[in-house]
Amino acid sequence: MALDRILLSRFRNHRDTAIEGTAQFNLLVGENGAGKTNVLEAISLFAPGRGLRRAALADMAQRTGMQGKDGGFALSAELAGDVRLGTGIVPDRPGRRIVQVNGAEASATSLAEWLAIGWLTPAMDRLFMEGAGARRRFLDRLVLALEPSHARNAARLEAALRERGRLLSADAEPDPAWLDAIEAQIAESGAAVADSRGDLARRLDAALAALPASPFARPSLTYVPGGPTGANALAQALREGRRRDRAAQRTLTGPHRDDLAVTLAAKNQPAAECSTGEQKAMLIAITLAHAALGEVERPRLLLLDEVAAHLDPLRREALFERLAEGRAQVWMTGTERAPFAPIVERAAVWRVNDGRAERQ
Repeated sequence: MALDRILLSRFRNHRDTAIEGTAQFNLLVGENGAGKTNVLEAISLFAPGRGLRRAALADMAQRTGMQGKDGGFALSAELAGDVRLGTGIVPDRPGRRIVQVNGAEASATSLAEWLAIGWLTPAMDRLFMEGAGARRRFLDRLVLALEPSHARNAARLEAALRERGRLLSADAEPDPAWLDAIEAQIAESGAAVADSRGDLARRLDAALAALPASPFARPSLTYVPGGPTGANALAQALREGRRRDRAAQRTLTGPHRDDLAVTLAAKNQPAAECSTGEQKAMLIAITLAHAALGEVERPRLLLLDEVAAHLDPLRREALFERLAEGRAQVWMTGTERAPFAPIVERAAVWRVNDGRAERQ
C-alpha cells in the first residue's frame, strides 16, 4: 500500500486531520466546500511542483491572528516500509517549502524518488482548450511518475532559461561567454526533457492504440517539440537566436514551448474541436493508460477529484474495473456514496465535513 497514514495540520480548512487505515480505493465523501479536494491537494504536495491546484504556498496555510497573518502548515505521510515524508512552510518564511524524508531535510525534487503521483481534477477538463503550457505540465507529471530524474532536468532547464532571460533583458550587452555557458546548460537539460516527453508520448500512444474496445473515446497523441530536440542543434539555435530573443525579451525556441497534440482517433478530430464529453473521456483514457504503463518500483497514487460525477453508469463501472486491475492506490472524492457503489465495499471511506474527516 502506498500511503498508510496522512496528517494535515493547519492546511486549508483542516486544522488537525489524520487519515489512516487506507486501502487500494480511498473515498472522501462530503458536501461541496467540506475539504475533500484539500486532502487530495495535500497528497499531491508529496510530489515535486506546486500541487494539483498550483496555488501559492502561503495560500494553503490557515490564517492566524487579528491581522489575518499567514501561518505555517505541515503535512506528513507514512509509507509502507517505514518511510516518513513531510512537507510544509513556517510562518516567518511562507514562500519557502520545507521537505523532509525520515526526518532529514531534502529537496522537493527528491520526492519523486518515493512516490509516483498523478491526478485528474475538474479544472483539467479544459486541458485541450487552454494554451500549450497546461499540456506541458500535464505531460511532465506523466513523465515524472515513471522517471524521477525528470524533475531535476526540468528544474535545471527552468533555472537556466530564467538566467538567459535575465541576461538578454539587461540594458548592457550580455557577455557572449556567459551566454555560451547558460545555453549549454539549457541544451543539455532541454534535450533530456524533450527526449523524455517524446518517448512517453510515443509509448502512451502505442498503449492507447492497443487497448480493446472501451466506453472511453480513444485519443491519439503526438509530441510537438518547440525547437530542435538534440543538444547540439538546440545550442546552435539558441546562439543564432540571441538577437531575436533579446528584442522579444524572452527565449523563443526550446522545450519550454513544447506541446502535446491530442486527436480523437475515431474521427481524426483535434481534441479542442470535440465535445466536452469526448474531451473528458479522452483525458480519462490517457490517465488510465498511463497508470498501466511500465513497471514502477515506487508506490503509485492516483488522485481523482469528482471523476464519477459526470460519467454515466456504464463508464463509471468501466473506470472502476480498470482501476481495480491496476497497481495504483486510488483516492477519489464525491458528494455522495451512490456513484461509487461498485467499489464502496472494498474502499476505505471518510465523511469530510468542515475540515474534519471521520472514518465510515
